[in-house]
Amino acid sequence: MNWKNLRNTSMNNALATLAIIGVILSAISSARAGTYDGPAELPRVYIQSSLANTPAPGKTLTVAAGGSIQAALNQASCGDTIRLQAGATFTGVYIFPAKKCDNAHWIIVRTSAPDTSLPPEGTRIKPCYAGVSSLPARPAFNCTSTANVMVKLVMGTNFGSGPIVFAPGANHYRLIGIEVTRRPGAYIIYNLAFVSIGGSASYLVFDRVWMHGTTNDDTSRGVLLSGLSNVAIVDSFFTDFHCTALTGACSDAQAILGGIGNIPSSTYKIVDNFLEASTENIMFGGGNSPSAPADIEIRRNHFFKPLSWMKGQPNFVAGNSGNPFTVKNFFELKNAQRVLFEGNILENTWGGFSQTGFAMLLTPKNQMINGINICPLCEVTDITVRYSTISHVAGGFQIANGVAGNAGALAGERYSIHDVVVDDIDGAKYKGPSLFAQISSAAGAPLLNNVSIGHVTAFAPNTIFMVGNPASAPKIPNLIVTNSIFNASPYPVWSTGGTSNCAAPDVPLTTFKACFSPYLFTGNTMFAPTKNFPSTSWPSGNYFPSSAAAVGFVNYNNGNGGNYQLTTASPYKARATDGKNIGADIVTINQLTAKVY
Repeated sequence: MNWKNLRNTSMNNALATLAIIGVILSAISSARAGTYDGPAELPRVYIQSSLANTPAPGKTLTVAAGGSIQAALNQASCGDTIRLQAGATFTGVYIFPAKKCDNAHWIIVRTSAPDTSLPPEGTRIKPCYAGVSSLPARPAFNCTSTANVMVKLVMGTNFGSGPIVFAPGANHYRLIGIEVTRRPGAYIIYNLAFVSIGGSASYLVFDRVWMHGTTNDDTSRGVLLSGLSNVAIVDSFFTDFHCTALTGACSDAQAILGGIGNIPSSTYKIVDNFLEASTENIMFGGGNSPSAPADIEIRRNHFFKPLSWMKGQPNFVAGNSGNPFTVKNFFELKNAQRVLFEGNILENTWGGFSQTGFAMLLTPKNQMINGINICPLCEVTDITVRYSTISHVAGGFQIANGVAGNAGALAGERYSIHDVVVDDIDGAKYKGPSLFAQISSAAGAPLLNNVSIGHVTAFAPNTIFMVGNPASAPKIPNLIVTNSIFNASPYPVWSTGGTSNCAAPDVPLTTFKACFSPYLFTGNTMFAPTKNFPSTSWPSGNYFPSSAAAVGFVNYNNGNGGNYQLTTASPYKARATDGKNIGADIVTINQLTAKVY
């Protein structure tokens, strides 16, 4: 390795990169107010959800085992606290009524157990606190105690949604230390918590709550955000939300679903939760809506699917019919704007259903019913994904503007993806393409634009990028891919298909020139290139070490669970175009994901 030449090349690349980035960023509108991460505007509003921000200075009402929660809810005044008997089970459907509360007078509904019996505020609750020491195929709980200090609310009917129902106009409720579930039985429960159909509710905090379905039954979701605004879901645990393939009473299951139906002023905080669901762990969009939800903070969550849900795995768990649960992805956006996704850990997803095992989908989509577009304003814009890890998947990102019927969504643009690790991409095991990212824009869809990918470390066995755009259409503008580490892959930049696709030649440099303008692809390290795609087939300013060992990882571990920091001897340390290490900032990722497991 000629270190002098490498230093000079890096400096020249840095200057060229800064110039090109300046040209690209100048094309991005600066008319919108707010703080930015690259091309993406960050949320303008963040919810303050601590106990200090939700005061309840009024009286205390106590509901003993066998008592009436509904009577207490009806009787409570703004500022009151309702204490439900710890360890007791209450079965029914509970309407949280509308009252004229304000930010100085919340109603807190909580377990009667003292605060010292719960994890401290700001710490995730686990099923340990409901007397459950472990769940099969989930991460270990490591309980210090299994004393049941939570109160259990059980859905009281064999169909529909509940047990928590917010009446239209309900506001300023905080729930603490509550287990929310349903009874076992081969019937469908749709939402464990929601607002009455057509209504709206606001200022709600789910704090240290365990929401769950049952092992084999169809339970569509934990919280439906439709009609809800200013909602915080923090330090909570979601398990067993799933729909059975082919024979189930539902098709998609989520821990949390938003972006459909009535969307008031939105604003959501989803922080420090364990989120388990078969189809999408979190999803925004997928239905009718007059607008897009905005200002969404999703941080420090553990997205997880038990491998026991995969057919053929040991101790396979299925729906009541024996069919597997429908699995798609972890996080899907069809309708959302100004989203911050930071410090999250995502583990285990696979294909074999209507999707192919991508971890994350940024795919704006209108919705068509009987030829009518019922979501003409659906959009996915200003999305920031950073300091997160994705593992045990068939693919990383699907970034695609498509169409439904004869129409596309309003927009799909301004994405910033950086400091992300994607490892154990295994298409054979997880039934998918073994691909880091798809970047595509279909005919009739709004043109994808302003996508920035930087400081990523990802190991895709087959393909780094799969690209699609009609050759006759305008080129996708403002693509930036910089300072990342990839294994070169045997089919590194490939077409999504079709002879009229701009990426049809399947040669990296040819594809970038034909499909994107302007674009920047520099400062990247692609190790172990094949003889079919030497450095001359790529844009200039990138590096092609012969192996993972030549990159200088602390511990590559065959791209599965390794330590991907660079050693002090690595030639790519402090060689990025911005002066940082090439690849993801592993130190900051570790800091922001600490204790997320």
